[in-house]
Amino acid sequence: MTDPIASTALRATRLGRRFRSGWALRDCDFDLPAGRITALVGPNGAGKSTLFHLATGLLRPTTGEISVFGADPVTAEARDRTAFLAQDKPLYPRFTVDETLRFGRELNRDWDQATAERIVRAGDISLDARVGTLSPGQCTRVALALAFGKRPGLLLLDEPLADLDPLVRIEAMGLVMAEVAERGITVVLSSHVLSELENVCDHVLLLKHGGVRLQGDAQQLCDDHLLLTGRADGSREDGLPPGLGGATVVESTVTGRQVTALLRTDGHPVDALADDRWVTEIPSLEDLLLAYLRSAPAGTATTEAAA
Repeated sequence: MTDPIASTALRATRLGRRFRSGWALRDCDFDLPAGRITALVGPNGAGKSTLFHLATGLLRPTTGEISVFGADPVTAEARDRTAFLAQDKPLYPRFTVDETLRFGRELNRDWDQATAERIVRAGDISLDARVGTLSPGQCTRVALALAFGKRPGLLLLDEPLADLDPLVRIEAMGLVMAEVAERGITVVLSSHVLSELENVCDHVLLLKHGGVRLQGDAQQLCDDHLLLTGRADGSREDGLPPGLGGATVVESTVTGRQVTALLRTDGHPVDALADDRWVTEIPSLEDLLLAYLRSAPAGTATTEAAA
């Protein structure tokens, strides 16, 4: 029988964090599977960075609990297994690259110097170069060297490529994916570039207004939804055809007389699909996420795909 703790990298139960300005996260429940790459999606202010800070122990929950491989994030057990790379990639500009890696070695008990140096040298970066003289892409590579040198079981990436041009983004993401595949690391990746997430992530956690709006296996979520397109039907106010059965309308838009809608079917039959005036297709992950980001109201309950 599979150990649920061993198979879960990051777990939250009724998790909430309140600041003076209000709740950043509230009543969040989720289980992120170990060995998978999870896309953490949400608009600005949805609570993504707060979640990362709770997962690393930089913040403590106001309500509920969060655990890393079953341990409290503030414990040495959890800290040793977690690496966090924020968008601003805080590095000491006066340090040389060699001094930066030495700093990582001194702070981490299970440090992998060979891997850290390999990542740096693969970018043609001199170990004698000062961090303050490096380009943004080179700084990202050094920061990734620190992250992977730690030998993490869980890697948290909070918009780490946001300041890079497209070509450097592709290079940096390729580096991440290669290292993750080789070591079986669990990754939680936050990014506003949804097309980028579709190519690398196999699990989804979508936050909106501080709550969990969508979570589950990426492919299963896509299979549980349908994109419906056709001529507006006058029998319903939203223009959709009758006979939707148990399907839930996530989002519906009308352009002229054409209706496009995302339906959540969860495998339930939809009689309208037999009408050849309507075109149906499985949505891409990007289409799915965009629809939920546009439609999710405040206070929406958590939805979860079957494993």
